[in-house]
Amino acid sequence: MSKNILIVDDSASMRQLVSFALKDAGYEVTAAVNGKDAVDKLSGATIDMVITDLNMPEMDGIELIKQLRAKPGCKFTPVLMLTTESQESKKQEGKQAGASGWIVKPFTPEQLVETVRKFVK
Repeated sequence: MSKNILIVDDSASMRQLVSFALKDAGYEVTAAVNGKDAVDKLSGATIDMVITDLNMPEMDGIELIKQLRAKPGCKFTPVLMLTTESQESKKQEGKQAGASGWIVKPFTPEQLVETVRKFVK
């Protein structure tokens, strides 16, 4: 059974790019347009990892991580931040919220898949 990755990004082209890379590597993909949509899609779903953007309307990536960590079923789900933000203060904020890793855009599909494989076995 393949692993299901939830990708959260307000950019349709970025969701598509990440989705193609992960599907090519054999993962199932669920997509959400922002943190609020992601929380809604997590209800009752089995998700093995979350990859989220930082800056999104309605609910950003940091708030999404905080809400995930408060849910018993998502407390230990790996969450990878995929963002253009590379400031150390933002990375620390993400780490304190519970982010498992951080990739700065632009990235290569190989880099993304390699990172996902470190978290999802």
